Amino acid sequence: MSTAPHSVPSAEEFDTDVLVVGTGPTGATCALALATLGIRVRVVTKWNWLANSPRAHIANQRALEVLRDLGVEQEATSVATPWNLMGDTLFTTSLAGEEVARLRTWGTGEARTSDYLLGSPCPMLDIPQTYMEPVLVKNAAARGAEIVFNAQYLSHVQDDSGVTSTVRDRLTGHEYTIRSRYLIGADGARSTIAQELGLPIEGVMGRAGTIYTLFRADLTRYVAHRPAVLHWIMTPGAGYGEIGMGTFRAVRPWNEWIAGWGYDIDGPKPDTSPEAVLPRIREMIGDPSVDIEIENVTTWQVNQAWATQYSKGRVFCGGDAVHRHPPSSGLGSNTSMQDAANLAWKLAYVIKGWAGPKLLDSYSEERAPVGAQVVARANQSRIDYRPVNEAFRTEGQADPVTAGLAKIRDTSPAGVEARDALVAAIERKNTEFNAQGVELNQRYRSCAVIPDAEVGEEVWRRDPELYLQATTRPGAKIPHVWLVDESGHRLSSLDVTQKGTFSLVTGLAGRAWVQAVQKLDLPFLHTVVIGTKGAEDPYHDWHRTREIHEAGALLVRPDGYVAWRHGHPVWDDEEAFHLLQKALIALLG
Repeated sequence: MSTAPHSVPSAEEFDTDVLVVGTGPTGATCALALATLGIRVRVVTKWNWLANSPRAHIANQRALEVLRDLGVEQEATSVATPWNLMGDTLFTTSLAGEEVARLRTWGTGEARTSDYLLGSPCPMLDIPQTYMEPVLVKNAAARGAEIVFNAQYLSHVQDDSGVTSTVRDRLTGHEYTIRSRYLIGADGARSTIAQELGLPIEGVMGRAGTIYTLFRADLTRYVAHRPAVLHWIMTPGAGYGEIGMGTFRAVRPWNEWIAGWGYDIDGPKPDTSPEAVLPRIREMIGDPSVDIEIENVTTWQVNQAWATQYSKGRVFCGGDAVHRHPPSSGLGSNTSMQDAANLAWKLAYVIKGWAGPKLLDSYSEERAPVGAQVVARANQSRIDYRPVNEAFRTEGQADPVTAGLAKIRDTSPAGVEARDALVAAIERKNTEFNAQGVELNQRYRSCAVIPDAEVGEEVWRRDPELYLQATTRPGAKIPHVWLVDESGHRLSSLDVTQKGTFSLVTGLAGRAWVQAVQKLDLPFLHTVVIGTKGAEDPYHDWHRTREIHEAGALLVRPDGYVAWRHGHPVWDDEEAFHLLQKALIALLG
């Protein structure tokens, strides 16, 4: 198999290989991944610095796996609220008032913790965007990415060999062009680049409104004994809108918070003055003696829109530019970072001449269905609060909180019915707060995946939204199991694969595959022989998980997804060589 580069213009014709517009989770992760792979990348943002509010905060296991592969997981962890403090989600009349229900969330409950520990080497974390972006951008710059602030993207023109983008320096007003091989639009929900491309976007924008108030208050006495990053407040004053409750979100335990509640987007512009929001926050806390310092008040609208195509020609979009949804389920920045991880290695391989341009078609093929799923899940999670409200609330009562508490504590048959309804409604919220399957069960079908013709459609043994189903099927993420390195320390199966290269994973009996990789002698392909020094399987977890013969093989992509597998034993070097060569040519062109 030839490793000679495709005929491409010389580097001197370009200011950078990839221009990224935006420093949010998508743009910053793209920059970090591309720089790590040795690709020249420039990032422009019209802002003077990074995120100015702690918008996204949940970091799920798959996003942490991306950071782990990029070598920044520990640094991100150092600025995070740890998994154990993410805790229960509380449904209460106020922080100081009587509780209605609790739900064990984010996999911290006894019944789910083992699922999360078995599914990934990474925990769940809470990392507000104001802390996540600096980690990504700093490390991207340290690895060679150029980061340009106060640079406003204006437009682009693409041709057969590259993209010419026009940018304005916001400090001087000077306009200039940047020539790149590829352009990435990570420019948010109002993406100029997605609009320029005319990407097909379905759904609706602005279907509901929310007020967010960032404030400081020491609420330790109400939270430390029942740690949680989310509290749902069922006071009447916080009850407007689709969710029907207000929320407190811990930004930094337990003295920096966001208070949120709905407003009518068809009515008058909401009053966001301190005089308007302070009484409501005090009502939600339930303790008028608490000192509150308001930092800022913002409004945002709930979107339910997704693109069915993520790119045209040499221009690609990711993140909020192509999937626009509320923060319910905590999927936003996680999905955006995974968009970046999917796209970056493909661009790098095409730029280096290791793959043909057709590989880039797989980005939309793989990520657009995920984006549509995430938009649907996030919006459904909002709708699923309705039964919680219906189980608690009563109509026409002068004191609805007291009436609601009386309703769910009634000893009559009506009270039994109300409690049954409340239990069922809270149980449904597991699809928002314990949805490990939504986060880890993505299955890719594209030109960058060769299906296993010998198996039929996957049969889900449990609810695929709630539970991870680990598999080595092509299109799925390689399962996590603990192996043991040469010094006796544990390392994940994710740690011996990825790292910017394809990994051919086989067992001790897979000598023919080892010979095949050596004969191909490709700079982007290495062998992982599980059972040898450095990747031993003393727990025999890989043996139980691999779903193929020990002398079979898995071809794992740089993003950790299985591209191809050969389940039967191969003992002949030449047979292994031709099988692997054929697979690589089909995948990479």
